[in-house]
Amino acid sequence: MASRRAGRVLAQLAPHLRARCHTSHRGAGLGWGGGGSYAGGVRLVSLLPSATEIVYALGLGDELAGVTFECDEPPAARTDKTIVVGGLDTSGMAPGDIDRYVRARLAAGEDLYTLHARALAGLAPDLILTQDLCRVCALPSAHVNEALDYLGCRADVLTLDPHSLDEVLDSILLVGQRAGVPERAELVVAGLRERLGAVAEGVAGLGRPRVAVVEWVDPPFTAGHWVPDLVTAAGGQPVAGRPRVPSVQATWADIAAAEPEVVVVAPCGYHLAAAAEQARLAAAQLAAAQLAAGQLGGVPVWAIDADGIVVRPGPRLVNGVEALASVIHPGAVPAPPPGTVQRVS
Repeated sequence: MASRRAGRVLAQLAPHLRARCHTSHRGAGLGWGGGGSYAGGVRLVSLLPSATEIVYALGLGDELAGVTFECDEPPAARTDKTIVVGGLDTSGMAPGDIDRYVRARLAAGEDLYTLHARALAGLAPDLILTQDLCRVCALPSAHVNEALDYLGCRADVLTLDPHSLDEVLDSILLVGQRAGVPERAELVVAGLRERLGAVAEGVAGLGRPRVAVVEWVDPPFTAGHWVPDLVTAAGGQPVAGRPRVPSVQATWADIAAAEPEVVVVAPCGYHLAAAAEQARLAAAQLAAAQLAAGQLGGVPVWAIDADGIVVRPGPRLVNGVEALASVIHPGAVPAPPPGTVQRVS
């Protein structure tokens, strides 16, 4: 996703760490054909929050040694594991300020996250889970490979870059395969697909309202990659965004011109309370754009727990489908848990 929340990136390397790294074979990411066989079980490090959630969903929490500062689900991941990637805490910054900060860092050729190589080397991982989908969202795998090469570490590196909902589910299977628990992964994915089937059955024949998902509000970005798939699975017709490609900057006039019947504000990096604040701003901006275009207003605007169930490509995307279905087709599916969605306009 084109997240605006980020931290700094600097690899902290020290020559004396070379001897402390594990010396297993390093894989080549998604295309690697090897199996997941590790003597004495696999020792994992996750460099992105969605992979951390996958690890726990597969029952491998005890095998997880290191995580990032953003890995907050389950909460024990951040409190009980070693933090190997840090970054800037943007919780006190306005969305526009975050966007300007990210743009300035990238324009200057500077990175957004800090890889703590000292901590990573000490963990001696067998398998490291990383990504190349979005430089703004997490540490790119190239930084990881450079650090491992410098340290003489031969850990396997698995790069997860799903662009669609189906590819997210496939990534769960891939992690299970590489971590040596393929049967667990198959059970997890089967359960997720069963829940998706229940939503499809509940919304069948109800029509498909036009739904715009806004991933950032200042400036506005419309959601891409797997998010349009979530809308489709929830019984809506995604508009304004583009499936399987990065989110794109838009204008409120662009979003109004797409004539959405429902707008869902899902700001990357935020849970429901902060999303609701941004959704109120979005509602006002959208209403002004509609008025300028001579359109009738009154489009319902909702906020959703974006960081929990929309923007992280992990198992909880199915929670996102269920929540979106409850917004798009009220009463057709069970209501989502409290703290999931909120109508603001």
